[in-house]
Amino acid sequence: MIDYLIVGQGIAGTLMGYFLQKAGKQIHVVDNDSPRSSSKHAAGIINPVTGRRFVKSWRIEDLMPFAHRTYQTIEKEFDIQVFEHIPLIRTLYDQNDRNNWMLRITDPGYEEYMDGKAELGPYEGHLHPAFSYGQTLQTARLDVPAFIAHFRRYWESRGAYSTTQLSIEDLDIQEEGVSWGGLQARQVICCEGSWGKQNPYFSYLPFRGAKGEVLEVEIPDANFDRILKRKVFVVPLQNGNYWIGTTNTNWFTHEMPTLEGKAELVEKLKAFLKLDFEIVAHHSAIRPTVKDRRPFIGAHPVHPRLGIFNGLGTKGASLGPFWADHYVKHLLHGSDLDPEVDIRRYPYPPAE
Repeated sequence: MIDYLIVGQGIAGTLMGYFLQKAGKQIHVVDNDSPRSSSKHAAGIINPVTGRRFVKSWRIEDLMPFAHRTYQTIEKEFDIQVFEHIPLIRTLYDQNDRNNWMLRITDPGYEEYMDGKAELGPYEGHLHPAFSYGQTLQTARLDVPAFIAHFRRYWESRGAYSTTQLSIEDLDIQEEGVSWGGLQARQVICCEGSWGKQNPYFSYLPFRGAKGEVLEVEIPDANFDRILKRKVFVVPLQNGNYWIGTTNTNWFTHEMPTLEGKAELVEKLKAFLKLDFEIVAHHSAIRPTVKDRRPFIGAHPVHPRLGIFNGLGTKGASLGPFWADHYVKHLLHGSDLDPEVDIRRYPYPPAE
């Protein structure tokens, strides 16, 4: 019997597997290898100040240092390169934006994350004029697809990975454990991303889901070495191309890329970029967003052998390490779950 069966290998499932193995537990990961997994197309930006009001992300003082340490430790342990510190330039569109940015820097705890001076670097001369720019400090990027692919190969080489569509209804849940396809586990952790909404055991949770579309483009001779936020993000990729994204809609009828989404991204990029570019790929995915924008963590109220780690939304690279470690400590040592992420914050059965 293994200790944990992990269903889903996006960033949530990958980090759960990593921390559980690091604690000496035997795991097996099952993933359907869907091309629409949001983790496969995520930019992996770790950004402490977000939104139109320039506010610090929730719990960023805890989340960001932990994420940085975790990814740097993983790079050393496995001799891989998936994480980098990278400047982020934020466009300020008018005097009001500029005033708000400079005023925010004076707020306690903001000066270490914001700078009123921004160097465009290689972008200089290649952008149509903007009113001004600010720079967000301590930003970084996780190459999420490479990160996930590494752990998939690692677990496959150890017989701890299955590529298949696991139907939760096929689990045989008993008092002493859970069995599936000849595999027996003490506990199952559901890390299914947007598909968690269809999980019959956890569908009572207020999943939302937001569809995003992104482009990968080639910009010859650009040599951009930092992230730019100007209506869309321009993110340098390790292969020399650029991630452009993202659209965002809560109303969608399918998860496939659309001509409308592609046109929106192209229009926004052309509005500020003077250089020609070529579209290399166009992707779409459904992000696992949550009503209160907090992760789902904990055991099912009736079936304690089933747990969930989901709802990382658009900030999985920064949220994932801290909360995966938090959940593992709860599982192994009985520490209390933070009430802000504990699924017991939602009634079961849900009120009609």
